[in-house]
Amino acid sequence: MITVVGTGTGAPVPPDVLAGARLVVGGRRHLSAAPVPAGAERVVLGPLAPAMDAVERHLGEGGRVVVLASGDPGFFGIVRALAERFGAERLDVRAGVSSVAAAFARVGLPWDDAVVVSAHGRALRTAVNVCRARPKVAVLTGPGAGPAELGAALRSEPRVLVVASALGLAEERVERVTPAEAAARDWGGAVSVVLCLDEARALGGVRTVAGAPAGPAGWALEESAFAHRDSMITKFEVRALALARLGPRIGDLVWDVGAGSGSVAVECARLGAAVTAVEKTRDGVERIRANAAAHGVDVRTVHGSAPGVLDGLDSPHDPDAVFVGGGGRDLPAVVTACARRARRTVVVAMAALDRVPAAREALTGAGLDCDGVLLQSSRLAPLPGDVTRLAAANPVFLLWGVRTPFSREGVAL
Repeated sequence: MITVVGTGTGAPVPPDVLAGARLVVGGRRHLSAAPVPAGAERVVLGPLAPAMDAVERHLGEGGRVVVLASGDPGFFGIVRALAERFGAERLDVRAGVSSVAAAFARVGLPWDDAVVVSAHGRALRTAVNVCRARPKVAVLTGPGAGPAELGAALRSEPRVLVVASALGLAEERVERVTPAEAAARDWGGAVSVVLCLDEARALGGVRTVAGAPAGPAGWALEESAFAHRDSMITKFEVRALALARLGPRIGDLVWDVGAGSGSVAVECARLGAAVTAVEKTRDGVERIRANAAAHGVDVRTVHGSAPGVLDGLDSPHDPDAVFVGGGGRDLPAVVTACARRARRTVVVAMAALDRVPAAREALTGAGLDCDGVLLQSSRLAPLPGDVTRLAAANPVFLLWGVRTPFSREGVAL
C-alpha cells in the first residue's frame, strides 16, 4: 500500500503513519516538518516522474511508501497521478483540510457554490475567464500564475481578491485586496490559494448541487426576454445555431462584436463563458448592461466601433469564440480582425447577400475552415377565426469558421 497523507493546513503528520516507511515522498517543507524515520529514503517532489519511479521501485521491493501532500491530496492533488499509475486499490489516503476549504473558512463564507480552478502548471487564461464569469471562485496558484498576474488580468473587474498564504502555519496571512493592489505587489512563494469574489453575491442561496450553478434550462430565448430597439435583435432561430457553433462554456472567453441588444452575449454568459460585448452606440451599451443585469450574468461592455476598438481588446488573452453581428462596409475588416485572434471559432450573421463572399474570404484568408447556411423560418401567427398562418421571417446568412486543430464540433483533435 501507498499511504498518502494530507498536511500543510495545520495538521501535523502522526508519527505512527511514518513508522516503518522505507520511502517518504513530499515537498521540501513537508519533509522537513515530518518525523521521517532515519533510515528512510527521501524524495523531494518536483517533477513527478522521478518520484513515481522511486515509488515503483520500493513497491517492487516490498517497502512501505508514504507520500506527504498539502491539504486534501485527492483535490487537485497527487492522488490522481498515483491512482492512474498504481491503481486506486493500492492507496490509503488520509485527507487533510484543503487549502480551498481553509481559505473560505478564514473569511466565514460557505463554498458549496464556489467554482475551483487550478492555474498551477496551467495557462492563467482559464482562471481569469472563470473569475470574470462567476461571483465566487477559488484559484489554485503557481509560478507565473499568482495573485499579481491574476490581479493584472482582472484590473477592470468589480472583484475582491482574498489572498491566503501559508495556511495553517505560524506565518499564515489572509488579505483582502483589489485586483489593482494585487497586481502591484510581490507575493512571494507562500500563497496557498486566491479567492475571487463579487462580494454582493458572495453568500449565494441554498444549493442542492455543489460547484458551478446548473446550466440554463433553455437557450435561444424569445426576443421578448431582451430589451431591444425596433426589433434590432438576433432572432432566436439564428441565435440557436450561432450558440451551437460558438460552443460557449465555463473557462471560455467570447466576444460579441456589434452586439446591439447583447442577446448573444447574454446567452453565452448564461452558458458559463466570460463575455466581452462591443457596441458602437451609447444607448446600445446601456441596453446590453440592462439585459445582462436582468439575466443575472456578467458581461463586460466596450463602447466603440470595430475593427479599431478590437486592437488590444482583452490582451493578452485571445477569445475562444467570436460572434459578429450587423454589417456595413467594414464587415470584411471586422471579420478579419476577429478571425486572426479567435482560438476556435468565428460566427458571422448577415442579412445582406452581397456581404457573404467577402465575409467568407475573410474567414478562409485567416486560415479558418468555413461553412455556412441560409436560415429561413416561418413562425406560427394567429388569424381571425381562431386559425393560424405561417409568417415568414427575414432570411439570414450564418457563416462560421473553425480553426484547426479543432474539428467542426469544436473538439480539439
